[in-house]
Amino acid sequence: MSLPNGRAGAHNSQGNLIALDEWRHAMAKVKQLTVALENRPGTLAHMAKVLADAKVNIVALLNSTAGAQGSAQVVVDSVNRAKKALGAAGLPYTEGTLEQVELANKPGALAELAGKLAKKGTNIECAYATMPKGAKKAVVVLALSGPTL
Repeated sequence: MSLPNGRAGAHNSQGNLIALDEWRHAMAKVKQLTVALENRPGTLAHMAKVLADAKVNIVALLNSTAGAQGSAQVVVDSVNRAKKALGAAGLPYTEGTLEQVELANKPGALAELAGKLAKKGTNIECAYATMPKGAKKAVVVLALSGPTL
């Protein structure tokens, strides 16, 4: 997306269009919980039910496996309720901080962001995003190492 002066831009969490070189102000820190799960049927369903029963909404999810083990990385609407519920259910988790940014839902938006981060020497260790068909914005969650924008 371009600004009137021709500079590349994106939308911040308030929906305002900002220049790429101002993205560091648009990135919001969010907490992520990484829950250790066995790689077998029902473990993700169990974790999701534990959170649902605690009235915790999952706003972003990345589930992955490696052999017999796996993990679910979740961003939730209430980290404290989620931690309490997971702990009570005996589900081990770790807590981390991610960056969240809204991008225009158009070809090249992620390429621009990733390129800008690369030029600053920032590595994207993990990223996940989603957007409904026809949505104007995508929400991208990033685990970063190195300097940020």
